[in-house]
Amino acid sequence: MDDADGIDARQRLVVVGNGMAGARVVEEVLERGGGEQFAITVFGEEPHGNYNRIMLSHVLAGEEHEDDIVLNSHDWYAGQGVTLRAGVRIDRIDTHAKIAYAADGTTTAYDQLVLATGSRSFIPPMTGLYTEGEQLLPGVFGFRTIDDTRAMLAAAAEHERAIVVGGGLLGLEAARALQGHGLQVEVVHAGTHLMNQQLSAEAGAILANSVEALGIVVHLATRTTEAIGPDRVRGVVLADGRAVDADMLVIAAGIRPVTEVALFSGLEVERGIVVDDQLRTDDPDVYAVGECAQHRGELYGLVAPVWEQARVLADLLTGADPDAEYHGSRTATKLKVAGVDVATMGVNRPERDTDEFLVISEPRRGVHLSVVVRDDKLIGATLLGDTRKVAFLTQAFDRGTPLPAERIRLLVDLSDGAAEVGVAELPGDSQVCNCNGVTKQTLVETVRAGTTSVGGCMDATRAGKGCGSCKLLVKQVVEWAADGDVQEDPAESWYVPGIPLAKPELIAAIRDRQLRSVSAVFAALAPGGEEDAKSKMGLTSLLRLVWGAEYEQENDAKFINDRVHGNIQRDGTFSVVPQMKGGVTTPAQLRTIADVAERYEVPMVKVTGGQRIDLLGVRKEDLPAVWADLGMLSGYAYGKSFRTVKTCVGTDFCRFGLGDSTQLGIDLETRFQGIESPAKIKMAVVGCPRNCAEAYVKDVGVVAVGNGRWEVYVGGAAGATIRKGDLLATVDSPAAVMELSGRFIQYYRENANWLERTYDFVLRVGLEQIRAVLLEGSAEVLAELDAGLQRSIDAYTDPWGQDGGRPATPGQFRTALPLVDLPKVPVR
Repeated sequence: MDDADGIDARQRLVVVGNGMAGARVVEEVLERGGGEQFAITVFGEEPHGNYNRIMLSHVLAGEEHEDDIVLNSHDWYAGQGVTLRAGVRIDRIDTHAKIAYAADGTTTAYDQLVLATGSRSFIPPMTGLYTEGEQLLPGVFGFRTIDDTRAMLAAAAEHERAIVVGGGLLGLEAARALQGHGLQVEVVHAGTHLMNQQLSAEAGAILANSVEALGIVVHLATRTTEAIGPDRVRGVVLADGRAVDADMLVIAAGIRPVTEVALFSGLEVERGIVVDDQLRTDDPDVYAVGECAQHRGELYGLVAPVWEQARVLADLLTGADPDAEYHGSRTATKLKVAGVDVATMGVNRPERDTDEFLVISEPRRGVHLSVVVRDDKLIGATLLGDTRKVAFLTQAFDRGTPLPAERIRLLVDLSDGAAEVGVAELPGDSQVCNCNGVTKQTLVETVRAGTTSVGGCMDATRAGKGCGSCKLLVKQVVEWAADGDVQEDPAESWYVPGIPLAKPELIAAIRDRQLRSVSAVFAALAPGGEEDAKSKMGLTSLLRLVWGAEYEQENDAKFINDRVHGNIQRDGTFSVVPQMKGGVTTPAQLRTIADVAERYEVPMVKVTGGQRIDLLGVRKEDLPAVWADLGMLSGYAYGKSFRTVKTCVGTDFCRFGLGDSTQLGIDLETRFQGIESPAKIKMAVVGCPRNCAEAYVKDVGVVAVGNGRWEVYVGGAAGATIRKGDLLATVDSPAAVMELSGRFIQYYRENANWLERTYDFVLRVGLEQIRAVLLEGSAEVLAELDAGLQRSIDAYTDPWGQDGGRPATPGQFRTALPLVDLPKVPVR
């Protein structure tokens, strides 16, 4: 690296831009041994390390924490010997002197320079959009950076209505994410149909129906002409003169390449920075890659072409392949847009008279499938609402393989009567991960090099680290390449992803260190003390198990359902299910429910499978008043907790009854109400083996068998999984039922994985082991189970009785008007 005089003999490589393109070039150069050839300096206008911009909508939706999308931290650059000038913008380049001039007044010399300046949000012209200081009006946001996302999250916590300008992928993702925070959202799109760059008019219309069914209002073929202020955004005016109220305005109307540095440096710029097949600008030592680069007249806004460009450029810079060339990309994408699966590749309409065009459209199902075939080759496909055929179509599109003579088989039966193409038959150069350009062969070579866990292969190749839609295929390829000898990922034993401990060790650490809040657990046990959003719900449940009433509640550690004590529905309203112990009610209670349903214009009143009455479509802001007027306890129909005990009429009225199932069900529900658990728990008690309340298929089922005796079954299921429960024991009194059921519930709570239902838990642990503990265990073990359960029972408080239902935070029951007028269901 240094010559005899101590002078660095390496060439100076400067990369302008620390987004996904610039950082990927650096990674590819380093993989080719470029650290020995180049002293690398990277300039990034943002103060952060490199992060996955694709995942910003997931951060906005609360599905990911911003820490989860970091690709290369500041420490990574330092560890690689790369100088990162984060938060420093390059203004111009002197291509003759080979010096880059930064906005902070510093200069940096280079031998080779890469422009990876990316793009910025396009802000359409609009009256009133800017303040006198030329800043965006408060409440107006672009959606391009992690700072934009932070600002939007902060605003979403305080406001009620949002308008999103732009009906493309980013706009729809932003709209859905904001709706998830309880805002009423409207989308304004200048095109005649949504995602008009990727979808045909027919597909776009079906997507619009699906989006509106979610409760998002869509305005098409119009634009915003004015932002209503003046102190902050209060709404917008549309081109037809309509005014729409809003206190957030999100601009997602497309992107524009950032080309100013190239322009001020005298480089050729058209729509983007013009490059040749070796990604050179018109200066032989200056290159451009990514969204800012215009190659053969094309600009690419997807990540897969960026990865291809980065590989070619790294080959050229390091000499790994001096003849490497980039000839353009065939783009194929699979995404989830506002909850709707979408896959597109190539063209979406026929372009020649001889093109074959096959369409299957089912608007009522939200499905639109089409393929375009030319000269027996697939040149385009669109899959909306049903992407089961995407793997085969992607391979046909990428490789130009022959297609079945009956074109309908492309969309409804790819196998032609034989088995579908499996992992073993996929060619080595088949792209498994489009986001990161990872092929089957790359994964196979990673496995052969010694990485034989799925998570390890994903970390090594970044397969599955983009949008995540390919994770199942990645897993299948790794398993095939490892010939079934796949190592278990260490993280699979962790109770929650953010704390590297299995459940027993985690509980022990929580007790030993007296950690009573979620934030305290992260500070003490998480790597670097970093918080992980995906872990918060599981930790909340666990801390309540350990500490009971001594748990220190933090509202941001709960899911929306637990924060507002109702089950969120697809239109943004909530379901209210009051408790009816054992399914028993009274005329007075029914009158109250009817009065409340009428008073708050509840769209649907429904009897549930758990023998309760469900009020569906309650507005968020009405929840405290609804519960106050009901005067009933919460039925916990929304939580990972004990929910309900279903009963038959038992000996009260039934001539076949062998035991008082109704009273026992009421007693069980009273004792266990609201208890937190790793997953929901449902029970049933029946007065005879005729099983009218379906006790055999519940998490805990109790069956009267005569002579005062009761059978207790565990691990049953009657949902997507159907399983008859296992007979745990036969006991001789209701009191014994209460004791044994409680001990099983507590043993499950202490030992089950997060979100593991009892039917999986019983199979995993084994019935004999459970019997050994609960029926033959020492008095000390049983006493500990009883005490742990009692601690949680003593900590129970009705959520609607606390402080009269007053909100825990100012925004807890912030107004969130229903976004769809749900039909009232007539009583027949």
